[in-house]
Amino acid sequence: MTRLDRWERQLERYTAAAPYILLTVSTVLYLLTEERQPWSQRLVTLGLAVLAAAWIALVSRGGAKALYVTGLILMIVVLSFRGVWFATFFGFVGYLHSWRYLRGGWRFAGVTATAAGTVAVYSGGLLEPTAWGILTYLFFTGAIVALVGLFSFVGEVTMERSAERKRMVVQLEEAMRENAGLHAQLLVQAREAGIMDERQRMAGEIHDTLAQGLTGIITQLQASTRAKDDEDARERHVGNAVRLAKESLAEARRSIHAVGPGPLESAPLPEALAQVVAEWSELNAVRADVTTTGTVRPMHPEVEETLLRTAQEALANVAKHAGAGRVGLTLSYMEDVVALDVRDDGAGFDPERARDGGGFGLTSMRRRVDRLAGALEIESEPGAGTAISASVPAVPREAPRA
Repeated sequence: MTRLDRWERQLERYTAAAPYILLTVSTVLYLLTEERQPWSQRLVTLGLAVLAAAWIALVSRGGAKALYVTGLILMIVVLSFRGVWFATFFGFVGYLHSWRYLRGGWRFAGVTATAAGTVAVYSGGLLEPTAWGILTYLFFTGAIVALVGLFSFVGEVTMERSAERKRMVVQLEEAMRENAGLHAQLLVQAREAGIMDERQRMAGEIHDTLAQGLTGIITQLQASTRAKDDEDARERHVGNAVRLAKESLAEARRSIHAVGPGPLESAPLPEALAQVVAEWSELNAVRADVTTTGTVRPMHPEVEETLLRTAQEALANVAKHAGAGRVGLTLSYMEDVVALDVRDDGAGFDPERARDGGGFGLTSMRRRVDRLAGALEIESEPGAGTAISASVPAVPREAPRA
């Protein structure tokens, strides 16, 4: 609970106690100052004061608010004529409760009746039948009604502002609870999305490293089995298989730690691509040429990794499916994009059927390019070879900070 809330509760308690306090003060001052009145009169006044307190305590809680205010005003007027102190202090209760319990124009009627009674007491009793007396009486009565109406209106505005603030606080608390729930939901979704992204990354890395490496190892071991009569060829194939196993193991470790491909660590993209193509050509006994166009410049590591992995996947598909005799790769540096084109003269395939089949190699290739807001195009038909074009934004490598 805030300090303002505590103050509001204290004000409510004081407002509830105010009628009894004002009535008590008026009664005590009356008993102390009206010593000339006989005790019987003072006891009657005391009894009326007790009746007024009981009327406030019991009737004000009921539903007949107009009846309550009417009886209260009558008691105020009667007590005021028995002692001016009641008009001075207890009369305020008539103003307060008229405005609190009545509505519309009846509020002013209750305030006017209270003011008329108390002003008459201050005037010494009955109204003098003179123009001056009537004007004076109406002036003070009107002034009291105007002041009470003004201050009551200001109080209502303040109360409405306070109620509006409370409603806004409740709405804010509800919004904060909803935001907390949404925040927790977003955290769960972000965690799930992160897990899914990591799974897709690992799946792609495993396919690009271990799967391709194992395919190459199997191919070399099968070739060594077929070349059992040629010891040199057999040793060459076994050596290639061992080298592929070591390279695949090293790439797998780099993938686990989210490190880029090994060839890019020691050479720029054109040289790393030429190295990968030369090794592939030697392993598969297929001619492969690399051409670089445009102004070579360092690109963001993810751009270079995407293009290199795309080339590796395309070459792996050529080795497994195309049966090609020649492969050509073109790396083009343009102003806004960097493009890689891979062409082969192999068996080709139907791109629509491959897309419907959801081959993981093509899917992984497309995901890598899409992640960089790039474009991947595949042109092929059975018996006419295949052309794959991948283009990604030319994001330059950030210069190292001094």
